[in-house]
Amino acid sequence: MHDSRADSADPRARLPGLFALLAVACVMLAGCATNPVTGKRELSLVSSSKEMEIGREGYPAAIEEYGKYDDTALAAYVDSVGQRVAHASHLPNLEWHFTVLDDPTVNAFAMPGGYIYITRGIIAHLNSEAQLAGVLGHEIGHVTHRHTAEQMTQQQLVGLGYTALQIGVPQLQQYDPLAQQALGLFFLSYSRSHESEADELGVSYATLAGYDPREIPSTYAMLKRVSQASGSNIPAFLSTHPDPGNRETRTAQLASQAAAGKSGLRIGQRDYLRHVEGVVYGRDPREGYFEGQRYLNPSLDFQIDFPPGWKAQDSRSAVQAAEPSQRGVVQLSLAKAGDASPAAFAQSLLTSGQALAAEGGGETIGGYTAWTGRIVVKGQSGAVHLDVAFIRVSPQTMFEILGESAVAGDPIEGAIFGTMRTFRAIEERARLNVQPARVHLAEALSAGTLGALLPGLGASGATPDETAILNNLELDQPLGAGKTVKVVRPSTLR
Repeated sequence: MHDSRADSADPRARLPGLFALLAVACVMLAGCATNPVTGKRELSLVSSSKEMEIGREGYPAAIEEYGKYDDTALAAYVDSVGQRVAHASHLPNLEWHFTVLDDPTVNAFAMPGGYIYITRGIIAHLNSEAQLAGVLGHEIGHVTHRHTAEQMTQQQLVGLGYTALQIGVPQLQQYDPLAQQALGLFFLSYSRSHESEADELGVSYATLAGYDPREIPSTYAMLKRVSQASGSNIPAFLSTHPDPGNRETRTAQLASQAAAGKSGLRIGQRDYLRHVEGVVYGRDPREGYFEGQRYLNPSLDFQIDFPPGWKAQDSRSAVQAAEPSQRGVVQLSLAKAGDASPAAFAQSLLTSGQALAAEGGGETIGGYTAWTGRIVVKGQSGAVHLDVAFIRVSPQTMFEILGESAVAGDPIEGAIFGTMRTFRAIEERARLNVQPARVHLAEALSAGTLGALLPGLGASGATPDETAILNNLELDQPLGAGKTVKVVRPSTLR
């Protein structure tokens, strides 16, 4: 994750002569482009066609890594709002794509080429259609102003190149270079000037689309109160969208000016809350969870035990663990093996040249056919020796477990192979039916403060403070009888 960068850290401040020269020569260069928002010619080493390619190639990788939220009605609703706002933007004819990610993080992202992602985490925390329009308008603004292309151009000019977007994001290395580049954008922090421009465009686009922009400032107040999404693998909003300063005050002023003299602007609270009913809240245990050093994944029906003291984490595509001193690592993921047997798959790695050498043999792990051993692959700095296990659990599914220790045959390597051999189907079958916490709409039966009313609204899967933030309210805020309140029905995870 990159740190938020202030304008003073802009590479242009360190290279004024170079950028001045390039600006003068811009009209002579094939690498210049017209900014759709300003109408000005700008230096750009990322063409519009390259932006489209990055967004297009990044889409399937984003879905594989973070998951598409499985709610067709919500997806259609978000897309309809997004298309309405995008049509009011500086690029109304671009083919825009709006996708809800199955991630608890409170954030939204823009990829070049009109690919906008919004997490179910932030959807749960918004409270009106106008707020949603403001968030989507902000991300649309990043695309129309070509902020990502500008940052990528600056990085190349100071010698960082595209790979700078991937630093510190090891889980992305399984994808091809262009997909890695696209996913790396999820971790890239905008500059404060970019945020100011996107804030302004978000207000403008939402208003032009017929939404009441005066709903937008409360979104930023909520985002300040949300510190982080526990257990997520992508950053929260303020990590990637730094506050340019007095954001709430400034957006309130912009909203007031934009709404002046206009009537019939849409808020859409009732329709929005109707679509939020039942949205998964927090981590979804069906996609995997830890109980101490044991990891269980009900959706794929497996469990595995990691060595005591090893630090483990998971993403949608893999679960990893590392020895405390970093002398050993192990990772489990699905293998792209077709219908090959474990032994045949190991041999295919040699035949295809993906492995330089391989030694091992067949065995049974957790009742499944497996192949374990060691393979040698080509790394950036030479040969890499890996401990491997390929485990076929069904005709359609095979898992691969990869491990690496500092010294072959040392105790850490023994722990890696020991971990591999704990792989098995979930033993307590009732855990296959675990259900996540979900947002539920409740009605205040009497007047009172939010804090006083919460105990009467049933068992909760969120703290009182979290529930207050979820509703963009304070616990001591008075509510009238009949007021709709979002609460969280708890997970069935024991």
